[in-house]
Amino acid sequence: MLGDDPKATVQSMLQPWFEAVADPRAAQTAVLKQLLEGYAQTGYGEQHGAAQIQGLEDYRRRFPIVSYEEIKPIIDRVMAGEVRLLLSEDPIGWAITRGTTKGESKFIPMTPTDLRMRISAGRAMLNFVLTSGRFDLFDGVNLNLNFPSVVGKVKVGQQEVEYGYSSGIYTKFVSAFTPIRSVPAQEEIDALGGGKTIRDWEARFDLAYHKCKDENVTLVGGVAPTATAFGRYLRRAHGVYPKDLWKTQVVTLGSVAGINTRYAPALTALYGPVAVREIYGATEGMFGQQRDERRAWVPNYDLFFFEVRTRSGMKMLHEMRPGERGSLVVSTAILPRYEIGDMILALQPPYFRCIGRNEWLTPLRYAWDEFMTLNFGRL
Repeated sequence: MLGDDPKATVQSMLQPWFEAVADPRAAQTAVLKQLLEGYAQTGYGEQHGAAQIQGLEDYRRRFPIVSYEEIKPIIDRVMAGEVRLLLSEDPIGWAITRGTTKGESKFIPMTPTDLRMRISAGRAMLNFVLTSGRFDLFDGVNLNLNFPSVVGKVKVGQQEVEYGYSSGIYTKFVSAFTPIRSVPAQEEIDALGGGKTIRDWEARFDLAYHKCKDENVTLVGGVAPTATAFGRYLRRAHGVYPKDLWKTQVVTLGSVAGINTRYAPALTALYGPVAVREIYGATEGMFGQQRDERRAWVPNYDLFFFEVRTRSGMKMLHEMRPGERGSLVVSTAILPRYEIGDMILALQPPYFRCIGRNEWLTPLRYAWDEFMTLNFGRL
């Protein structure tokens, strides 16, 4: 897949990200134009005049910021078959959140365009390879600890809709387009069912152990708590740590705050002297990833449109000052001006951290974690 010149291939795969980070204003203008073309093909976009919008301020006037609760009635209708109400193409799958919103899991449609955008999660690994020169990473495999792509079915209207977790759906549909093989295959994980008990997870971990124990695992990607839980399971069930089996080069993990501080000591204790690279993503999309040794993520300005609700009003993400906080509002191929519910902290450009959910206590928790880990806000 990488051809005769792996370095040039990896460089070309990363170039759109590099260029967007170098000029985020121009990149975001281009992204908004592209997103509006897709919104104009939907009933929701037509209702808000997407085809007539001329620039950012017009977009903000016409499209309201929406939470999941506010967009949920439309999503319910899409699940019931009114696809073009919100989507410009048919969904490939329905992703369910691991967390909850007011006690209920969120259902988010995933489309072919959306899935192609999620390949950006691989940028953390690719940039590690490019900067370290460790192209031998591609000779190994990615330890697949992702959640199932099919968990169950829900009846909406007259039809049943399958749903699963976004990480599993992503791996199932796009792993063939990434330069490293994932083991176990997502279909093997799905075959174990969608249960969430300790016994269900031990079955998945046992599958991963038996499939990978004789493989060269150079990469671990997925969810940080699951990666640590797997390492502890191996010690408990098989008497070994991951570092006893493999010489893993890098772990690219997401889903929680504090991966580079709270989770890094456990990860290196379990997996050895690995490079830790944080992914910032959610069920709704993959929005950024760690670029280098600095312990923060860099946005995918070339794929998603980012605004932030701050104490001084609405800003573009790239307009935030170091030390400023706010609630992230994303526009994706599916969701226009969607307030995701995360609190974002701006550091030295172009670096950011998600410090937790958008709640009053979050800054205090973040400050305490920084103190307890002796990080004190350092990159």
